[in-house]
Amino acid sequence: MAKLCLGGIITVLLLCAVSLVIGKLGLIPTTAASVPPTLERELATQALNASMMRRAPHVADPYPPNDENLIAGMRVYTMNCAVCHGALDVKASPLEHSFYPPAPQLILKPIHDPEWRTYYVVRTGVRYTGMPAWESVLSEQDMWRVTAFLSRVENLPAGAASYWQELYAPRQ
Repeated sequence: MAKLCLGGIITVLLLCAVSLVIGKLGLIPTTAASVPPTLERELATQALNASMMRRAPHVADPYPPNDENLIAGMRVYTMNCAVCHGALDVKASPLEHSFYPPAPQLILKPIHDPEWRTYYVVRTGVRYTGMPAWESVLSEQDMWRVTAFLSRVENLPAGAASYWQELYAPRQ
């Protein structure tokens, strides 16, 4: 049993040493346009999920998801989020692959996270991704409005859907 523990400790120390050498020699690509390796993406996703489960308050949206608030959420999204996450014209952002990891395209591929999680990301940002914390820029109501919009982007009520269609319907 002692040899097994010693072997495990030596293996971990060797992996750490190899990782340090690789990092110190500059062998890890650091450009924002590179594709994250699968292992890195998996580890980062697991760390993000665990951190949010531990730190994010599981709160409900205090504002009703009515047409007024959803349309306001569309406006907040257009003014603050669309440049990175894709505009309401349902096209990918030209900056999508300028981030490491790439910025999710929230209109093309809507998220299916609980609202408390989306609100937490909007409010606090995500380290090492380019996603800023909006809590000192947007009001609490505007952060909830954009959260409500993103949570319902695939099934907006008639009034909000009509507003979106009027904005982006092809003009002749």
